[in-house]
Amino acid sequence: MSAIFNFQSLLTVILLLICTCAYIRALAPSLLDKNKSGILGIFWKCARIGERKSPWVACCCVMMAFSILFVQ
Repeated sequence: MSAIFNFQSLLTVILLLICTCAYIRALAPSLLDKNKSGILGIFWKCARIGERKSPWVACCCVMMAFSILFVQ
């Protein structure tokens, strides 16, 4: 089943995107900072969410990990 039709898979993909963008921006800020608008601006916005809401994102990642490991 595609991640679009399964809500838990969609949340997992979004969390992974946010975490990956924040990690890439921490390593090489120039890669994401030059694309603040347009279709590639989504990655910059995900990086900002990952930076500013990092305790919430980390909590969601832990809850999603427990859900995937123990509930399914």
